[in-house]
Amino acid sequence: MTPGERAATTSHRLTRGEMARKAVHMGVGLIAFTLRWLGPWLGALCAATAIFFNLAVLPRLGGRALWRQTEQERGRSLGIVLYPVAVLLLILVFHRRLEVAAAMWGVLAFGDGMAGIFGMTLGRHKLPWNPGKSWIGTAAYWVFGTAAAWVLLLWTAPGRYDGLELFALAACAAAALLAALMESLPQGLDDNIGVPLVAGLLLLGLLHSEGGWSLVGERGFLVQLAFGAAVNLVLALAAHAARSVNLSGAAAGFLVGTAIWAFLGWPGFLLLAAFFVLGSAATKLGYGHKAAAKLAQEDGGRRGARHALANCLVAVVCAVLAATTPYGLLFSLAFAAAFATAAADTAGSEIGQLYGRRAYLPTTFRRVPPGTHGAVSVEGTLAGVAASLVLGGLGAAVGLYPWPGAVLVAAAAFVGTTVESILGATVETDGLLDNEAMNFLNSLIGALVAFGLAALLAGRALLPIS
Repeated sequence: MTPGERAATTSHRLTRGEMARKAVHMGVGLIAFTLRWLGPWLGALCAATAIFFNLAVLPRLGGRALWRQTEQERGRSLGIVLYPVAVLLLILVFHRRLEVAAAMWGVLAFGDGMAGIFGMTLGRHKLPWNPGKSWIGTAAYWVFGTAAAWVLLLWTAPGRYDGLELFALAACAAAALLAALMESLPQGLDDNIGVPLVAGLLLLGLLHSEGGWSLVGERGFLVQLAFGAAVNLVLALAAHAARSVNLSGAAAGFLVGTAIWAFLGWPGFLLLAAFFVLGSAATKLGYGHKAAAKLAQEDGGRRGARHALANCLVAVVCAVLAATTPYGLLFSLAFAAAFATAAADTAGSEIGQLYGRRAYLPTTFRRVPPGTHGAVSVEGTLAGVAASLVLGGLGAAVGLYPWPGAVLVAAAAFVGTTVESILGATVETDGLLDNEAMNFLNSLIGALVAFGLAALLAGRALLPIS
């Protein structure tokens, strides 16, 4: 949803023009049913044609009637163009599993569309983290997004999920829930792009986990879950007492740590603990000096739930998929890379602000003051590389993957932090993404790069898949 749509959502009025826009938004979603016959490449051609049509032709045929007042003033409607762009990206990314692209198109069309309708008519109770969104709108996004994704998934791949309809429904519900939560976050970027792509990646991973969830009923898993919960409860209370996290951070840390211990055991949890220790130490180091320069982490460096989820959510998903899919090694590497990238980002930022002599923007190489969004320094970069090597080496030492994987993890972390710096110098500077959104993207990019590199090596028989 674009910033203009957010403004409309807060008004609680479903005008005739807004209803027409939502009707078109959902009506176009019905075209997703044609992907079953079009296939990926003809479908991509149609999406590309729609981009041109919405950009150059539709405004001349009366399409401006669907524009909001702010769009009329700007002379363009970004959302109407980005909609087919999102569809094109979905088809290209998931061309081998076209039903995933169709399912996420359904979430984009019907989940987002119904969220707007319900939110503008019944959305009196606002979300605590985003007053521009309501509980009823977010719930509508999840319910209608789940239903649309499930129907389109089964329709686009006839026969593939015979006997697995309930499993497919659960996977679609999980992906739609992630999409609804991401869509509810306050950010300035149009979420037609990132939300369906990230949720689609989760859906694809979950579909590969079919048959792997029997482990949650096994005695060994239940014992591991209980032991992990006990350990994490003690550590969460200790971290709160030490003022490293606030109350919400302790609760989120307990859930994250318990999930990781349950699915990857103590080796996976050790990486989480190492990330937390490195990040907390880097944040506390020279805190007084950074606070005086207005560069320090807020709340005395204490981490909250939003920090924990932004940095750890990708790793938790990778841990679950490592235990439930046939691609245990690939997801273990992605798991380690998510934490290594987050650790590299934290260490690089904190050490660079404290000891960096010269800070530069990676986009222009122009010298800027320390703490500038996206700025990098030699000292901060070296600290980030060192942190990623520690996390990568630790993962190999505890047996999550072979030792060459440590280099792969560090390389993925470097790519992730570099991309994060470029985004920080552009979209974050303009206020389009906040720090938590940047941290989430940072760890996601690192995990995807590690998974992609590992899959490439596996394809060349240089690395086992499971």
